[in-house]
This record gives sequence, C-alpha cells and structure tokens, in this order.
Amino acid sequence: MIGEILLWLAVAAAGTAVVWKGSGLLESSSTKLSAYYRLPPVVHGAIVVAVGSSFPELSTTVISALVHGQFQLGVAAIVGSAIFNILVIPALCGLFSPKPLEANRELVYKEAQFYMVSVAVLLVTFSFAVIYFPKSSESAGIITGEMNRLLALIPIGLYLLYVFVQFLESRESPTEEPEEKIAPGRQWLLFLGSLLIIVAGVEGLVRSAINLGEIFDTPSFLWGFTVVAAGTSVPDAFVSVRAARKNNGVTALANVLGSNVFDLLVAIPAGVLVAGATVINFSVAAPMMGLLTIATIALFLLMRTSMVLTRTESVILLVLYTAMVAWVTLESIGIVNLLSGLLQTASG
Repeated sequence: MIGEILLWLAVAAAGTAVVWKGSGLLESSSTKLSAYYRLPPVVHGAIVVAVGSSFPELSTTVISALVHGQFQLGVAAIVGSAIFNILVIPALCGLFSPKPLEANRELVYKEAQFYMVSVAVLLVTFSFAVIYFPKSSESAGIITGEMNRLLALIPIGLYLLYVFVQFLESRESPTEEPEEKIAPGRQWLLFLGSLLIIVAGVEGLVRSAINLGEIFDTPSFLWGFTVVAAGTSVPDAFVSVRAARKNNGVTALANVLGSNVFDLLVAIPAGVLVAGATVINFSVAAPMMGLLTIATIALFLLMRTSMVLTRTESVILLVLYTAMVAWVTLESIGIVNLLSGLLQTASG
C-alpha cells in the first residue's frame, strides 16, 4: 500500500512538473503575442495569459467527464483552484514583490466586481438545475439537479460579454509597438504546443487523484480540491509571481481574477458540454461556492485598503486558505459534520 501511495504521489509530482514546464512556454509565447497585438496590461493579464494559464482547469473538467466519468472531480478541482488562485497566489505575489503589491481602481472596481458577478451567475445556474431539472437522491437531505447543455450556455454567454468588454478596452487603449521583431506564427505554435504539454500533465494529476481516493477510501472530491487544484494552479502562480517580482502588481492580480472568471464561466460548463448533462449535488456546491465567496470578499477588502496588498495581508490570505483546506479535509473524512457529512457524497 505504501508503494502505491508513493507511486501516485510521484505521478502527481510529475504531472505538476509537466504543467509547470508547459506554463513556462505558455508565459513566454503569450507575452510576445500580447506585445505583437499591442494589448494593454489589464487585457493581457485578464484574457491572454488568464485563458492560457487556466487551460489546466479546462482540461481537468473535460478529462474527468469524458475519460474518467467523474465530473464532480473536475468541479472540485475548479472550485479548489479558484480558491487557491484568489488566496494563495496574491499572497505569494505580495510576499515576493519588492514592495507592497499595488492595485488600481480599474482592477478593484471592474475586474474584481465582474469576478464576483461570475460567482453569482454560476451559483444561479446550479440553482436552476435544482429547480427546473431536479433529481431524486438515495440519501436523505441531499439536493441534486441535472445541469444540461442549455444551462451551461448561461455562464458561457456571460464570458463572451466579458471578452467583448475587454476587446473594447483594447481598442480604446492601444499600446506602443514592441521593440523586438516578433513572428506571430511561431509564437502561436509554441502557445498551442504548451497547451498540449499541460494536457498531459493534467491527465497525470487526475489519475493520481482518483487512485489516491481509492487507496485512502476518501472521496475523489477531496483530492481534486487539494492536489489537482494546486497542481493545475501552477501556471497562474508562475505567471503572477514573475509579474509581481517585476513590481507589476496590476498584471499579477488581473491574471488571477481573469483566470477565475474563465474557470467558473467556461471550464465548468465545458465539462457539461462534453458530457451532455451531469448531476449537480447542490448540497455540496452551495457551501463550496460560499467558501469561494468568502475568499473573494477577503481579497477584495484587503486590496481596497490603500490599493495595495502588504506582506501582513498576504499572510492573512495564506492562513485563511489553510483553514479552508483543513475544514474541507475534516468534512471529507467525517471528523467534522457541519454539513452532515455531505462532502462524502461528492466522490460520484
């Protein structure tokens, strides 16, 4: 048994390393593409880098649903990754930045608030699944509903609106021409190649989560929320920390918010589009979205104070993330039953 545990932990570590390598290629190519197309920093961070670095999360839901038939694992990874992104990555950026991480009003009042709307819209979509397509559950007190392709189009439609708004921003705020000569064709090939590398790494992470769940007799939800979520968030952390070390707080934070918008509005619905329909356990989804809301409010309030994120505030974010992971772990193994052990049903 110990040998199996070490094997799948090694697979998870290897998958994370592969994702890290892919993220390096992705960061380089996306930066050059943004320079070539003269996109402003907020658009670069919120769309180009965010979509590319969120590709692991998108791959997780598609692979979980299509290959392994475990859509709930994909959802757990998305929510866990979103919480990791909103708490851990800004905290790391704040700790590694040469001075307090700076934000601005556009980032706080536009990007952060649109992200909050994204959280609300996804929760409303889950609610529609329960209200209009209810499913009977074998366990008493469990509320479930079927999320189909029609419902999945609701968050995707909001994301298209988000892209349109950012497109208008890029037209109104053009940047200067890049100093170096960039071959866009080559950079697009590198960009697409990095995505394929990331897919391979994500497959290793998903397989390790499923097998570790079986070995420890715990729901795959727990491993998706922790191991897969952290592993797939490596690109976001890699890109944002590098930007923070260059004292570019706006790009670092915009990448985090843009990545989470993509994760919630595209990555989760993509799994539904692939599977055709899936059952949503609202009894689990609602408290998880609640945790994400708490994390979002915490970051918003800390960023709003003087429009900077200090090292002390960064430590507060890390403590909050640790507390959330500890709570989900205790719920999953049945030590704490604040949700009547409902998280144990998430393995399906």
